[in-house]
Amino acid sequence: MRSVQKIYVPLMSLAVLVASLLPCVFTQAEASPQPGSGVRSFQLDNGMKVLVLENHRAPVVVSQVWYKVGGSYEHDGITGISHVIEHMMFKGTPKYPAGKFSEIIAANGGSENAFTSMDYTAFFQRIASDRLELCLKLESDRMRNLLLSGDEFLKEIEVIKEERRMRTDDSPTALTYERFNAVAYNNSPYRHPIIGWMEDLDTLTIDDVRDWYRTWYAPNNATLVVVGDVSADDVLKLATTYFGPLKPSVIPRLKPRREIEQRGVQRVQVRVPAKVPYLIMGYKTPVLKLAQDSDEAYALEVLSGLLDGGSSSRLTRDLVRGRQIATSVSASYDLYAMHDSVFTLLAVPAGDTGVDELEAALKQELRDIQQNPPSADELERVKAQVVASNVYEQDSSFYLGMQIGILETAGLGWQRKDEYVDRVNAVTAAQVQQVARRYFSDDRLTVAVLDPLPLDSETRHTAEAENDHAH
Repeated sequence: MRSVQKIYVPLMSLAVLVASLLPCVFTQAEASPQPGSGVRSFQLDNGMKVLVLENHRAPVVVSQVWYKVGGSYEHDGITGISHVIEHMMFKGTPKYPAGKFSEIIAANGGSENAFTSMDYTAFFQRIASDRLELCLKLESDRMRNLLLSGDEFLKEIEVIKEERRMRTDDSPTALTYERFNAVAYNNSPYRHPIIGWMEDLDTLTIDDVRDWYRTWYAPNNATLVVVGDVSADDVLKLATTYFGPLKPSVIPRLKPRREIEQRGVQRVQVRVPAKVPYLIMGYKTPVLKLAQDSDEAYALEVLSGLLDGGSSSRLTRDLVRGRQIATSVSASYDLYAMHDSVFTLLAVPAGDTGVDELEAALKQELRDIQQNPPSADELERVKAQVVASNVYEQDSSFYLGMQIGILETAGLGWQRKDEYVDRVNAVTAAQVQQVARRYFSDDRLTVAVLDPLPLDSETRHTAEAENDHAH
């Protein structure tokens, strides 16, 4: 149920500048952890947050640096720039040439990667706990010291453009989803693709990248999350040593950029060569951060689980196994997004079923919930899944770090980490019915349809591979 924003892998307040160049003396602004959370919270004098969760089950550690910047921070003309910098972060500093970062981590038995989302960019390593200092040393170096060579940029932007062609332009379903977002949102920054529009990638310059990097990739716009077999006090000392001397930047105060009220169904048709049609339906819904009533956000989360929570969920039971009018169908809701989002339904029609028939069937499923609250058994099933999933997740240091990093960087606060299960368990059938009635209306609906054109032999092979992957 709990969703993570779509990401590309390979919240702002005006920052207070720290003028002194003397060795940083950390400020141990330690938050009061919720019972059982175990998170230790610190803040360095330059504004950087440090969050540590000790987990001594294995001699490993996960280190993550989260920046409060992503696709939703960008404006027309520079879309995709955060993702470009994710790539450039591996292209070298004066101390460590291009490729050296990854080489050093691998030589020490670790793994590393990064991703860019709409609301944040994160860089992470998983390594033996006695090698944590190495990770912090490398991350602190590239936080403020990237070379950002013009030649490296010109090579890497071509790599990114090819990535866009392969993952979006040549993927009928991904292209349809991109066009869906562009129509569903009018003035919300979520209308832009994370990877950027091709025209913006064509005109992006190294000076654009340098300006973006200097502004956003700074200690006072970053959170270090460390989870694993470590001492929180030791992590703080290391963070102070390596990140403490870094200068902060002036972080712009962003405008709210709230989505305007929708006044009727919005539709988009995408006609490209493809094997099968594809349907996307999205209803504008509030998210936890912005909801006037946070109970509504958790009720929408439960509703997502009722519709698409495994083989016994309503959509699979009724439309795939029951009426057999869809080969696949899913529902998703992004509880932790920074901006109001959409509750999304994705479906592929089966056999000769038309997209219109499938859309009508999905609407009928929603009407059923609007007219009849879910049964006690249904709610119990979803809540049991939540508890089981939460218990399983506690064994993953990486997932725990992700959870802490997302909550903190999206502006919700890491303290909400442990409320999820209790808040979901508190949702009632009446609340689920209420949010279905309030938000599943045509005035909030956007529909995107992939209308397949005939395939030639080359595109047929690509489409078949994509369709097999989707199933």
